[in-house]
Amino acid sequence: QVQLVESGGGLVQAGGSLRLSCAASGRTFSSYDMGWFRQAPGKERDFVAAINWSGNNTYYADSVKGRFTISRDNAENTVYLQMNSLKPEDTAVYYCAADLTAGTFDSWGQGTQVTVSS
Repeated sequence: QVQLVESGGGLVQAGGSLRLSCAASGRTFSSYDMGWFRQAPGKERDFVAAINWSGNNTYYADSVKGRFTISRDNAENTVYLQMNSLKPEDTAVYYCAADLTAGTFDSWGQGTQVTVSS
């Protein structure tokens, strides 16, 4: 198992930027893929972005392509989500997750709130 702790959420105006961080511990960080998900009030948790163990491959939901960037620092055991050009519809609790079982995100952080005002 791994422990994941998100930080960096907050309140920002539309058009602004935030950078989320997720610090991992408990298992060799460079051995697994990581992802970001989000859940808006009354909605299901949705995929946002993912990055493979080496950082060479990234994947994005269509709704965030060109605005969000996922990255990782394996020396610091941290994955990041840089969010630019934020929109009110990006408002959600953002979760980082670890893919420990070949294609399944099965370890989750506690979430960090992002609120974008119009």
